[in-house]
Amino acid sequence: MPDGASVTESPAGLLVRLRGLRPSLSPAEDRVAECVLADPRAAAGLTISELAVQAKTSETTVLRFCKRLGLPGYPQLRLALAAESAQPRSRIVADTDINEGDTVDDIIAKIAFADASAVEETAAQLDRGALTRAADAIAGAGRIDLYGIGASAIVGTDAQQKLHRIGVVAFFWNDPHSCLTSATLLHRGDVAIGISHSGTTRETIEALSKARSQGATTIALTNFPLSRLAAGADIVLTTAARENSLRSGATASRIAALTVIDCLYIAVAQRDLARVQQAITDTREAVASHHVEH
Repeated sequence: MPDGASVTESPAGLLVRLRGLRPSLSPAEDRVAECVLADPRAAAGLTISELAVQAKTSETTVLRFCKRLGLPGYPQLRLALAAESAQPRSRIVADTDINEGDTVDDIIAKIAFADASAVEETAAQLDRGALTRAADAIAGAGRIDLYGIGASAIVGTDAQQKLHRIGVVAFFWNDPHSCLTSATLLHRGDVAIGISHSGTTRETIEALSKARSQGATTIALTNFPLSRLAAGADIVLTTAARENSLRSGATASRIAALTVIDCLYIAVAQRDLARVQQAITDTREAVASHHVEH
């Protein structure tokens, strides 16, 4: 969301957006963000002076931080944080970092919490208008090329497989040279989708930029709406995943991105449901002989 945009979503959406904006905050603003995210309930009880002291910054920086979140002032931030603290899920310990003393039960609980939160928060903040435009573009495209490196390749492969299954001409590329070659051959009426949790993967940014210069409609799927990848896209779809030190870029982010892909896939399929259902039936029958009997 651009700076100064109005806040119309739930308080939970405020914290989700804050995590997405952190890479674009100044060091001083990020210290305020760290204090707020570490304990929203405690932060809601602080005066602006107390929060400034805790974050080792000035009251002016705290006010600027509020503006970055689209809030008119500090009282609105306190109210939003107090409301967030009253949410049932907020009372669960949300520290999902794995510690040496954790039991297997602790590990399961932390992973389940982080993954479930990633799906729920991604769904809550997903831009419905952007999803609709992306589905329209894909449904009417001559071809769709997808780009993703590393862990994002898993998401890109899943998207390509889903679209191909319903007769949509889609290709996935994860080799930097192949990505650029593909993007160079796209035209107006085609769609290019770049996938990067951080939004800073150079190869994906370059491929999407090249595709856009060729006239293709570009879609970015990222966790950070102000990232370089998002800035170079016509349509931005965001996730809301929190990764800890052991899981960075590997689990919660992947599940959040797959949630967006599933929503996009179904939205595309819905536009020609009878044909899609027939395609699913035909392809299922084509591979039926490769399944063993129960």
